[in-house]
Amino acid sequence: MKAWFKMVTPIALTALVATGCSFGGGDKGLDKNEPSTLKVMYYDEGSFFQDYGMIFSALYPNIEIEVLNTQSIYSGEQEDYEAAFDKFIEEKQPDILMLSGDQYKEWALDGKLYDLDTLIEKEKYDTEGLIPGMLDYLREQGGGRLYAMTPSFYSQVLYYNKDLFDKYQIEYPTDRMSWSETLQLARRFPTEGEPKERVYGLKMSYNDDLFQMASIFAASEGISYVNPAQKQVTINSDSWKNVFQTALDALSSKALFYDSIMYEQSTDGPSASSYEDYLLRDPFVSGRLAMAIGDSSFVNQIKQASSNEKVKDQIVKNWDLVTVPVGQQNPDQSSMTSFHNLLAISATATNTEAAWQLLSYLSSDEYARVKSKSNNYNGLPVRTKYITDTEGRNYAAYYNLKPSTFNAYKDYDKLPQNFWNEFMTAAQTELQKVKDDKQSLDAALDLLQVQGQEMIMKEDPVKEDTAAATNVPAVEGGASSSVTVEEQ
Repeated sequence: MKAWFKMVTPIALTALVATGCSFGGGDKGLDKNEPSTLKVMYYDEGSFFQDYGMIFSALYPNIEIEVLNTQSIYSGEQEDYEAAFDKFIEEKQPDILMLSGDQYKEWALDGKLYDLDTLIEKEKYDTEGLIPGMLDYLREQGGGRLYAMTPSFYSQVLYYNKDLFDKYQIEYPTDRMSWSETLQLARRFPTEGEPKERVYGLKMSYNDDLFQMASIFAASEGISYVNPAQKQVTINSDSWKNVFQTALDALSSKALFYDSIMYEQSTDGPSASSYEDYLLRDPFVSGRLAMAIGDSSFVNQIKQASSNEKVKDQIVKNWDLVTVPVGQQNPDQSSMTSFHNLLAISATATNTEAAWQLLSYLSSDEYARVKSKSNNYNGLPVRTKYITDTEGRNYAAYYNLKPSTFNAYKDYDKLPQNFWNEFMTAAQTELQKVKDDKQSLDAALDLLQVQGQEMIMKEDPVKEDTAAATNVPAVEGGASSSVTVEEQ
């Protein structure tokens, strides 16, 4: 497991547990008067009961929930995350597992998870009202059957300022626009003026890194720059040239705003800014940005600023949202919709009925109603009925696109451990030369193709150490070997 995943996982895991409880809130299959114990994986016991456990325990007081603290899995002492995870499961034997997307696919295909389709049929679980594509996505990832549920999801949308579009007589954005169409709209806004005062057309990323911006476009088209299974770098292709050229054109248009600009403007440092300055730091909130990519927390940011008496008159008021821009090959899918926290029942669970009750409740109408009253910091509820706006804004944009099954990091474990970081560093270096007109795009991609292929064929130090420990010769390129070790 790569180091970056180790750092992200505790946060994702906390949100994950927040997603997991039980199904539908009904009484079927479980006697509320019969005491039982349910072992649930969670990063922190206190957070679990605060976010989910107290509500569920009030409904099902007969179910005693034992939270299995998973912090040991992510401690700095653990060098092999997968081994630590598997050891935890083997020793603790939880009924409810918290899984990442990759873990879900692996455990489902290995037959280690309980088939939820069987329970859905038996309990007549109400699947109507779940966000479109959710169950299809989870079934596809599970090899054709459903093995996990989730109480919430994350989705990026395109927010837009109607007043700015009206002022410059530009038509509003619509659902399922392509990236090219969105960038064309952004370019129609003026680019003159000082950074602190001027209008911008679009905000889509933190900074003006060419590689990261092109990667956003590529993800919507399902394009990867490496094929791990074949150990082949694919960065020097017509598809990548197109997305890099699109990104270059967007950068040169001066229509884009980046979060890093906010910090560049604060020459006196963040401590010198007032709270009001903090509220107005985002140009969309302060009415100077036509369009912005963001998730549901962006709404809370607007509301927070609008409630401040000193700046409320400066805050954007006439705004709406549409779906994020889509790829031309997959216009009904979004690479910016995801389910980070997947809750599954172990195939060896001793209390499947109580486990199902927890899972079904967390994806139920009852839980979604409660979830919708929160600030949605852990994502949106999976029931569309509770993703609404009292002012009639297009909140359906959050779920109108199906989640994309494209995974740019698929089979990453087949590559040398340092490949991703090394390649990204090299790509940023060479592409910065392109931005600075010191190198052509074709030359940069030619060079990255060669450099990337050399990186991918390097020996993996981790695999070398493992091979040495077992007296098995490391195979060139880091590939697995069928060498037989003869007894001495």
